[in-house]
Amino acid sequence: MKLNKKTKLVFILVALFLIGLAVPSYSWTRKNVKEIETFYNSKLSPIIMIPGSSATENRFDGLVRKLNQDRRGTKHSLLKVKVWNNGRITFEGKIRKNDNEPIIVIGFENNKDGYSNIKKQAKMMNQAFEALQNKYNFNNFKGLAHSNGGLIYTAFIENDLSDYDVKINSLMTIGTPYNFTETNIKNKSVMLADFIAAKENIPSTLHVYSVAGTITYDSDELVPDASVSAGKYIYQNQAKSYTEITVTGEDAQHSDLPTNDEVVDLIKQHIEGQGLRKKQKTKLEPQ
Repeated sequence: MKLNKKTKLVFILVALFLIGLAVPSYSWTRKNVKEIETFYNSKLSPIIMIPGSSATENRFDGLVRKLNQDRRGTKHSLLKVKVWNNGRITFEGKIRKNDNEPIIVIGFENNKDGYSNIKKQAKMMNQAFEALQNKYNFNNFKGLAHSNGGLIYTAFIENDLSDYDVKINSLMTIGTPYNFTETNIKNKSVMLADFIAAKENIPSTLHVYSVAGTITYDSDELVPDASVSAGKYIYQNQAKSYTEITVTGEDAQHSDLPTNDEVVDLIKQHIEGQGLRKKQKTKLEPQ
């Protein structure tokens, strides 16, 4: 059948229209497949640290130096992230290309004590985590926190972590007052009650280590041992494992705990290296 000029023109226009749709669709598909592939093939498994109240993103400088001291292989990079009250996020330092296990410290302009501030800081933590995800696309990480940083981490894990397709392998909290200054578990703070009520949101694959310091047999001179131990009511029988560890001695005072040699060894044993994947070579099987 012979087509007239008008019909040919219609066919040409339809063909051009379909091609116009196909090209951006193909480009969009390739772009998204590449992003997904990059995400799931990522070997990055950072250790994300949160300091306690009144502390800044510089809180763990001494700990990082100790972790890097005599470390075989690649030393940890150190990236410091600060979330300001107006929502601005600033970065200091960088992650080296050959470092699959960098240390990222997240600090807050609002670093005050109290449950209301801890809830605000947890939301600021979520802002920082989203920014880090957009920038580095890691699919797993480890958490470490000192003092109230452990409360911020708990609130973040229970309320926001499920929004991300990211696994937290292990969490170590050091001197964290899960029941503030209470020494009797019968007197649960509102915060502890809230954490217990939302514990089902904690990943069942998470390994948790709660470290307490004792100077006076029942406290680290600031946080009661009973308050640190209250963490078991949140994580025990919900996380894959929950382990309480007590360190003693002159360096077991609350502010000294992050650089306590025994604590540093615990971090090397239970946090470092978790979630890292060795590069595997693809073998072609004979057909």
